[in-house]
Amino acid sequence: MTEGREVGALPGPEGWTFRVWAPRVPSVRLILPAQGDASGIPLDAEGNGYHRGLIPGLGEGTRYRFRLEGSDLPDPASRWQPEGVHGPSALVDLEGYPWTDGDWTGIDLSDLVIYELHVGTFSPEGTFAGVLARIPALRKMGFTAVELMPVAQFPGRWNWGYDGVDLFAVESHYGGPHALQDLVNGAHRAGMAVLLDVVYNHLGPEGNYLGRFGPYFSERHGTPWGPGLNFDGPGSDEVRRFFTANARQWRDLMHLDGLRLDAIQGIVDTSADPFLRELSRELTRRSGRPFHLIAESDQNDPRTLQSPSKGGMGLHAQWADDFHHSFHAFLTGERRGYYQDFGGFHPMVRALKTPFVYEGQFSPYRGRRHGAPARGLAPHRFVVFLQNHDQVGNRAQGERWTHLVSPGDRRVAHALLVLGPYLPLFFMGEEYGEARPFLFFTDHGDPALIAGVREGRRKEFASWGAEETPDPQDPATFQRSQLDWEAQDLPEREGTRRYLSALLSLRHAHPSLRAPRGRRITFRERERWIRVDVSASPAERWTLLAVWGGGWYPDRPGKVPTEPRHIWMDSEDPAYGGSGTPPEDGGRVRGPRFLLYGSTVPEGGSPWNGS
Repeated sequence: MTEGREVGALPGPEGWTFRVWAPRVPSVRLILPAQGDASGIPLDAEGNGYHRGLIPGLGEGTRYRFRLEGSDLPDPASRWQPEGVHGPSALVDLEGYPWTDGDWTGIDLSDLVIYELHVGTFSPEGTFAGVLARIPALRKMGFTAVELMPVAQFPGRWNWGYDGVDLFAVESHYGGPHALQDLVNGAHRAGMAVLLDVVYNHLGPEGNYLGRFGPYFSERHGTPWGPGLNFDGPGSDEVRRFFTANARQWRDLMHLDGLRLDAIQGIVDTSADPFLRELSRELTRRSGRPFHLIAESDQNDPRTLQSPSKGGMGLHAQWADDFHHSFHAFLTGERRGYYQDFGGFHPMVRALKTPFVYEGQFSPYRGRRHGAPARGLAPHRFVVFLQNHDQVGNRAQGERWTHLVSPGDRRVAHALLVLGPYLPLFFMGEEYGEARPFLFFTDHGDPALIAGVREGRRKEFASWGAEETPDPQDPATFQRSQLDWEAQDLPEREGTRRYLSALLSLRHAHPSLRAPRGRRITFRERERWIRVDVSASPAERWTLLAVWGGGWYPDRPGKVPTEPRHIWMDSEDPAYGGSGTPPEDGGRVRGPRFLLYGSTVPEGGSPWNGS
């Protein structure tokens, strides 16, 4: 595709322009079933494998297909698939949406507090409208961005989204493209950014017609989920432009604030100018509000974020799994799979000091050295979490921390997540302690594929010791994964919500709490406590104290300074579901407990020191 040419069906003053890249066939015909012409309309060859036609008089919603060598197929750049992945494509005018977010300036990277959600299970409606209705409450609680799991058209009624096959089309069961525009427009009016998870490492197996049109898939690179994409072989220039155009659609026509790039270790590209670097270069050229490219990677590779001048990809932020793994292994005692690399107290301390616990050490799980130091990279360029869709849904029973970790331990861990130096991410329902699981679910139509997915999940979790795995294809698996909105206001849930809201308020009101400048971490592994001192200025000093074990003595001579001593936050406050016992019992603080001490008196006074 030459510069300025966009694929798909796009409206214009003279009609709709249809353009498709199909270098493997000599001709392409446009099929418009409503016109009753079974032979179709021949498209003009533009060269370099592109075929184009301009058709006047068509309206939004008109169905169409492309005929290649006798096969009538959906448009690979379809913007709308109202009849599913096997049905015809439909015309939709994304450029004509009446946006009202012209004064939206976006959210800076360092101010992101991300709420990850799955559209189909987040609300009873399972739609974009269902998400929009709850945006004000999420913003009020302190979240600044929602991150949608993939919404590209997938097979069946429900899916996690990573089996999407029409990358430009917005899932019809969620409401389609205009409903997504409504969500983004409404979120911006409420002061909240919208990020989208996109999958540029593979496509789903069912309804995947992309390979019929051109060399989109690599003959040299595979992934654990299917054939890899061709970003570095013959024909890859046009493949890369296809995916770059997809990213531009989300930015320019859907007004999204950023993309989360799924599992970039599956994007294998040996070219001198890798696709991810090109994507970063192309997507950050726009002036005005920020647009964030956030990578998911399990490689602990600082080159993901380093600038191209230093040999990096130039992406803006990335997920850092080691934070989750170290806290999870310590608090649950699990040691299977990658958790064998963690466990104990020290990895958790390291996760607070550096985003990569493994930065070149030997990894028993991998049987080799893993990672490299993240020196020179600001902490706010790393997204950390205690739960996310993978870490919950890729357990055999989809258990959340509500069932795995005690309430007291959860409160301590959440305080370090929110008031730490990284970007915190929460998974839907975590803000009130959702008890329902989040399971892996599908709605495929191919019997062989259904059987293969079932067997694959069974084998995967058998290696983790699971005796039973829910059937992904059973509708009950999907239904069990829907949030329990009716139970959110139970007293034990309200305490969790109030606690996390208070933490987020502190994060927003006092940026020094999350800024790395002046941070000093001390700890005692035997007594199981971690102390983080923050000296923002002579007038603003903080101490974050996390105690799990034997206890911490605040007044032991020579051990710690006696200031600051005004308590701003106590995880055992009964308002948060805590015990209500005074923090210092017999001269020491016992765990599990989190205390935030400040050098000034908080508004309303400290609860335990009589201020």
